Amino acid sequence: MLRKLTKATSRALAAVTLASAMLAACGDGDNSKDGGGEASPTGSGQASPTGGVNPADFSTTIDNRFFPIQPGQTRAYEGEEKKGVETIKTRVDETVLDETDTVAGVEVRTVEAKEYENGELTEITKDYYAQHKDGAVYYFGERVDEYSSGQVVGHGGQWLAGEGQNQPGVFMPADPKVGDQFQQERAPGIAEDTSKVIVVDDTVDVPAETVSGCIKTEDYSPIDKATEFKFYCPDIGLMREEFTGGFLELVSD
Repeated sequence: MLRKLTKATSRALAAVTLASAMLAACGDGDNSKDGGGEASPTGSGQASPTGGVNPADFSTTIDNRFFPIQPGQTRAYEGEEKKGVETIKTRVDETVLDETDTVAGVEVRTVEAKEYENGELTEITKDYYAQHKDGAVYYFGERVDEYSSGQVVGHGGQWLAGEGQNQPGVFMPADPKVGDQFQQERAPGIAEDTSKVIVVDDTVDVPAETVSGCIKTEDYSPIDKATEFKFYCPDIGLMREEFTGGFLELVSD
């Protein structure tokens, strides 16, 4: 997942239905330990099972129309971001790995994202997803390596479902409708991003291609007090992000 917010960052599920489904699927969680923001990125991925989650309800076959994930899939995003008086050229190379992991007792698909600023590697993240039997894609967390001058210097924003109070979040509903609201990240104090569908049947024009029938979401991070907009297109997924001071868009897939 492209994470400007957290790092500064199928059937219809209306907001109430989404909230109910998440509570039913995820339960109250394990409050016996702190959140997973600084967990080791070299661990096995075997976070504790999350109360209420039935692993049999999830699959690593992710064919949600607005967020399809296929092993071996690669995508490149480019854009820019203003930092003070400087404009930074940004790039994200994303690869769906031909491997799975286990998070909160659920087998998840791994997406690796390498982020660059002015050509220098700044972060490598592994994001974890699984699709519920109702068609919604859930997000199970991320392992983060932050880089400076080629060396790992931190793991900011890292979290996994099943650690402390962390729970899986709905990343993409099965059939998003205008007004649908859902919490994508449920790691208290670490990552709490929410998303709301504000436009459907939009047309998105980026260097990679022009696609119609897309949706636009308004995403908000209560931790960073930041808002951004994302555009997802059928059979492709994320095509463009717009945030204060910059943008990121698909240039090849």
